[in-house]
Amino acid sequence: MSTPSAVNNYWFSKRSQQFWFASTSKIDNEIKKNYEQLWELAASGKLNEWRDSPEGCVALIIVLDQFPLNMFRGSPRSFETEKIAVEVALEAIENGFDEELGTEMLLFLFMPLMHSENIDHQNLQVYLFEKYNFNLEYSKHHRDLVKKFGRFPHRNEILERMSTMEELDYLLSDNAFKG
Repeated sequence: MSTPSAVNNYWFSKRSQQFWFASTSKIDNEIKKNYEQLWELAASGKLNEWRDSPEGCVALIIVLDQFPLNMFRGSPRSFETEKIAVEVALEAIENGFDEELGTEMLLFLFMPLMHSENIDHQNLQVYLFEKYNFNLEYSKHHRDLVKKFGRFPHRNEILERMSTMEELDYLLSDNAFKG
């Protein structure tokens, strides 16, 4: 079984990041092959001891929140463990783990809050991004969309839900968020 250190070293490696930003099937297949079983363990609560350290929380969030986006790209399953990832992030922040992490890892601690469609999570994420001086334009725009529509409309197709006319107008406009 992988350790938090192994997950973090893989995720933050230059090779992995190059694949991630390319959004290729190569990285999707690599993550699915090597980490789907770990994702299943995390989803069933069998890795909860990882919550006891800052690095463990980041690794758990990567397994629950980031890896599914690759393993199940374009599928509703890509968000199946998002709620657990949010719980891990909130618990880590409550424990003060954000004060112990370096900038790169800290960003991933906050990612489940951005991926959540809960406006309280979105507001906390914007506050934390402001506190740590991350990309505020991205986070505020994301929060404003959730506030306006009550959800993130860019997910409608993946989650097989109908878009409202207002959401469709927005998604087809030049102002639509492209990140």
